Amino acid sequence: MRLATWNVNSVKARLPRLVDWLAGVRPDVVCLQETKCAAGGFPVEQVGELGYAVAAHGDGRWNGVALLSRVGLDEVSRGFPGEPGFDALADGVPPESPESPETGAGSTPPEARAGGTGAAPPEARAIGATCGGLRVWSLYAPNGRTVDSPHYRYKLAWFAAFREALESELATGSPLVACGDYNVAPTDADVWDPAQFAGSTHVTPAERQALAGLRELGLRDVVPTAMKGPHPFTYWDYRAGMFHQNKGMRIDLVYAAAGVADRVRSAYVDREARKGKAPSDHAPIVVDLDL
Repeated sequence: MRLATWNVNSVKARLPRLVDWLAGVRPDVVCLQETKCAAGGFPVEQVGELGYAVAAHGDGRWNGVALLSRVGLDEVSRGFPGEPGFDALADGVPPESPESPETGAGSTPPEARAGGTGAAPPEARAIGATCGGLRVWSLYAPNGRTVDSPHYRYKLAWFAAFREALESELATGSPLVACGDYNVAPTDADVWDPAQFAGSTHVTPAERQALAGLRELGLRDVVPTAMKGPHPFTYWDYRAGMFHQNKGMRIDLVYAAAGVADRVRSAYVDREARKGKAPSDHAPIVVDLDL
């Protein structure tokens, strides 16, 4: 099975590139993030011509996730049990909007469990399905904005709730993989210059502990091969030629249960998909599994 994950930064804006990429790379299962598309407006027909069934979760404004599969799409879950929402009215700040990790840049206290009062519905940030016997999650974690922001507390709350949901799923013993834009760089080696991110989100101990909490469940970080330089970055800011200078971050991750991670034949960052006219600011990760 060939599995891929890609933050496309608007599926409609990137549709011609996505269709060409699907036809060339031919993944069996694709996790998409930041689709910025209502579920009913997802371009099902265009990807369907390539043999993909689609499950989409989105509200048409920001965020949005989807799963494309040529090997079955069963037991679809839009969101996960206990997923918090962000209560913008309670906090007096706008909800999540177009995000750039560099613009600012465990257990969760009860007051942080929903970024506010907890009355808001969950955002479109997670979708899961069983594809060819493999349980797959496509995730778009909250950005967090700044460490003193309610959005940061919401981010930690979201990760805590997702850990609990995954713990229940992993208890069944089913093979599982959770892919997507985690908006966290696991180590200092996963950012181009740690000094540039001091005091910013994406690199704080609490965020990295959230990832460690997932690994404590038995998930493994499937680190892709670096296609340029020593670091397998997956995100580069649009500004100031960051991509061409390879000043990036590894924030798109593939976390796999041990039985799946043991069957990884290869994994790489497809930098070619980040090149050319009007690309996403993220590159896909492609993983080949011997299932």
